[in-house]
Amino acid sequence: MPLHPQVKPILEMFAKFPALGSMSPQQTRDLMRLPPAPGRPVYRTEDRLVAGPGGGILTRIYTPLGNGPFPALVWFHGGGWVLGNLDGADATCRSLCNEAGCVVVSVDYRLAPEHKFPAAAEDCYAVTSWAHNSGSLFNIDPNRIAVGGDSAGGNLAAVVGLMAKERGGPALRFQLLAYPVTDRDYSTKSYKDNAEGYLLTTASMKWFWDHYLRNDQDAKNPHAAPMQARDMTGLPAAMIITAEFDPLRDEGEAYGKRLQQAGVSTVVKRYDGMIHGFFGMPGVDIGAQVVTEAAQALRKALA
Repeated sequence: MPLHPQVKPILEMFAKFPALGSMSPQQTRDLMRLPPAPGRPVYRTEDRLVAGPGGGILTRIYTPLGNGPFPALVWFHGGGWVLGNLDGADATCRSLCNEAGCVVVSVDYRLAPEHKFPAAAEDCYAVTSWAHNSGSLFNIDPNRIAVGGDSAGGNLAAVVGLMAKERGGPALRFQLLAYPVTDRDYSTKSYKDNAEGYLLTTASMKWFWDHYLRNDQDAKNPHAAPMQARDMTGLPAAMIITAEFDPLRDEGEAYGKRLQQAGVSTVVKRYDGMIHGFFGMPGVDIGAQVVTEAAQALRKALA
């Protein structure tokens, strides 16, 4: 399918900026510090520090209208473990909160290269454990918790699923993975077909991985690259979203296949004509549509 016409002006806009990976991490963060896209109102939001292995982890908690106790989604933003923040994820979290009828806990985990692997993963696991153990403060039902994220956030959600299994909890109901990073493998067909020109490039993914990992051995650790996990039985049910024009397409779909082969209830859906980052992307109708579909899947899984 050809590139969707609503995506073309977005690519043209980003083409005016320096290529991702051509500057230092801090310079890139400064350049991308734009006003967040306006989000829909929710019943209540609160920023809160949660204790983590490296100190307090800033979270933003979105509560829907209703009586509760509510199911919860712990959400991890994208940005290649180097970029991103709570404001950038705000509009998506608001939509998921309203449409799924769940509390959303958005996590401002530590970023690389200042904090390399496994800092981000350990922060995300810590907040997920907090949501289970202390979520009653926010009217969260500890037996109905999901994790989710986009891109590197999808990677972290998958990793938290593995950690929870290995560490004896918390029990998770669902994992929502939007074009997740699952392996450091640049040889896939989607990497070759979409190496450049579609926002996320092979060069930028190498830049992200190089900043995140401490050494090459880390790329074989399932907590960095969940595709490296040997046993996927018993992991949470999953919805995996991929985009046709995305270097990460094939590894996301391959991870879904591994889950299915392990007997995990998994839906994998590719959106043709789309690029990396389309989930909730302003100005892209399918981006809003897929958020609604994800919220419906969450609502069903957490019922």
